[in-house]
Amino acid sequence: MTVHDTTASPAAAPAGATRRKFFVAAAAAAAPVVAVRAQAPAVAVKPSTIVLKMQGAWGAKDIFNEMAEDYVKRVNEMSGGRLRIEYLTAGAVVKAFEVTDAVSKGVLDAGHQVAVYWYGKSKVASLFGSGPITGANAEQALGWIQRGGGMAFYDELQKKLGNNVKGFFAFPMPTQPLGWFKNTPPKTAAELKGFKYRTVGLAADLMQELGMKVTQLPGGEIVPAMERGVIDAFEFNNPTSDRRFGSQDVAKYYAMGSYHQAMEFFEIIFNKTKYDALPPDLKAILEYAAEATSSANTWSAQDNYSRDLQQLIVKDKVKVSRTPKAIFQAQIKAWDVVVARLEAEDPFFKKVWQSQKDWARRVAYYGFYNEADFKSAFEHVFKTKLPV
Repeated sequence: MTVHDTTASPAAAPAGATRRKFFVAAAAAAAPVVAVRAQAPAVAVKPSTIVLKMQGAWGAKDIFNEMAEDYVKRVNEMSGGRLRIEYLTAGAVVKAFEVTDAVSKGVLDAGHQVAVYWYGKSKVASLFGSGPITGANAEQALGWIQRGGGMAFYDELQKKLGNNVKGFFAFPMPTQPLGWFKNTPPKTAAELKGFKYRTVGLAADLMQELGMKVTQLPGGEIVPAMERGVIDAFEFNNPTSDRRFGSQDVAKYYAMGSYHQAMEFFEIIFNKTKYDALPPDLKAILEYAAEATSSANTWSAQDNYSRDLQQLIVKDKVKVSRTPKAIFQAQIKAWDVVVARLEAEDPFFKKVWQSQKDWARRVAYYGFYNEADFKSAFEHVFKTKLPV
């Protein structure tokens, strides 16, 4: 009987044993590779953050800074860390009336202001803000910009002026008061004559047509100018901004309502070169954040403006009145004169103004026919009689 030494050769090993050795060896060979992979640190590729420097046209105490920050907050939160706007108050880099030029030249990346602050470049700028009057309210006038062709005209104007700017609009502002007076406010058009009055944009042309001597100043310079006698009457925008400026310390008469700036909007602008370089989703965030902020600003205005008007009356002993109808009538007639002059001087003004009128003829018409008589309801519920 022949005995075989099964240890002498692997070939002599049983098939099952050979397979077991193979898998053990394979596992041993693979083990170091697995270990190396398990120990390698996971490297997360973090997207770089694009930072845009934005300056507002508003003094540090103005509620408009808070409204600008509403926009900044929404952009920064929606961009997921890929885009961050850093906000600066008026004067941090340039003066309030210099924001457009600074953004266009790339000194600033972005700005928060109103279009009338650069109407010195073109009076058409005021058509994207403070007038003239068509009968459309601020919400309807903003509708013209967003749906009635206004934005295309705005972009065309920027191109005509050589401004390297991309802009959006937000917040249909409530009608701005006729303003602050040291004594009883004027009741007739004749009584407007001779006042040294602060306003801006085409409102300056209007009030000059009515005989006022107009000085255009940014908000932060108004009260000091009143104290020095540079002006003796002024308007800025709303009860909250006015009260924070200290308007009640230099005048005690406040006339509410006017056609000089019956509607206006914030203009949020970006250096166009930098805007164009952004990916589509970040461009969309900048645009749609303006629409979202429009609502947030409106709610803030309702809350703050109404409260501060009561504080002016009750705490600060300001005599608040409704601007007489005679002033409104004089203003609307003066607008006719101003507009006719501007149409004759500038065909582009005429084209944009006609577009606004076409929009208002349809949209405001619908509003007047359909809107409920809210004033009568208020008088009934609160058992009061409001001024005409």
